[in-house]
Amino acid sequence: MKIFIPTPLRQYAGRQDAVEVHASTLSDALSKLTSAHPDLKRHLYTDDGKLRAFVNVYLNDEDVRYLADKDKTAVKDGDSLSIIPSIAGGEDIL
Repeated sequence: MKIFIPTPLRQYAGRQDAVEVHASTLSDALSKLTSAHPDLKRHLYTDDGKLRAFVNVYLNDEDVRYLADKDKTAVKDGDSLSIIPSIAGGEDIL
């Protein structure tokens, strides 16, 4: 499967915009990604191993938070996983 890396995190993934992994579940895919690119782990996960609140993950355009099996969801070759960091902040200028 292909995991798409957002621009702000590419510096921690060898400047790649996508990484191919062979995995059986979402959790396995992310584990293989962070094993191949260890610097990504601290940006994706908290110290207790949970995905950071501002990290959104989509499997084939489906938000993983709303899938029945969440990170235990089965994946297959041809699937795509997108990591989308939440964007917040700014000022109300009105």
